[in-house]
Amino acid sequence: MKIIQKILKKKKYIKIKLKRIATNHLELKTKINGVKGRFILDTGASNSCVGLDMITYFNLDAQESETKAAGAGATDMETKQSKNNTLKIGGWKTKECHLVMFDLSHVNTALTQHNANEVHGIIGADILQKGKAFIDYNKNVLYLKKAKK
Repeated sequence: MKIIQKILKKKKYIKIKLKRIATNHLELKTKINGVKGRFILDTGASNSCVGLDMITYFNLDAQESETKAAGAGATDMETKQSKNNTLKIGGWKTKECHLVMFDLSHVNTALTQHNANEVHGIIGADILQKGKAFIDYNKNVLYLKKAKK
């Protein structure tokens, strides 16, 4: 594994520590528009999202959306969207983060029922693709490629 770490560092990947929580999810700290948040890393989520109740907290410009959200046992949920947000995860940053907002209360209820803390949202495949991500599940580490300037 040391060889892979060296290669990723040479290729300008940034190492981000993940925390395994009581539900066995991986949690990470982020900043959206300069505001700190706690997020679950979800490779199965197509889009990164935040709870509808976090619009003001993260200074989001929420727009109506025709898209319905589904996941984690809930379907056909109303959504909003916010484009061109700044997202910072560790030393990795993008100024073109598109977020979907929907009611995450079912997610947070499930977390608290398993003695885990509530989260502000989910980091999904959109960000993982943008950052050309590698996840080391054994070491609980996410690697994202530093964007070219």
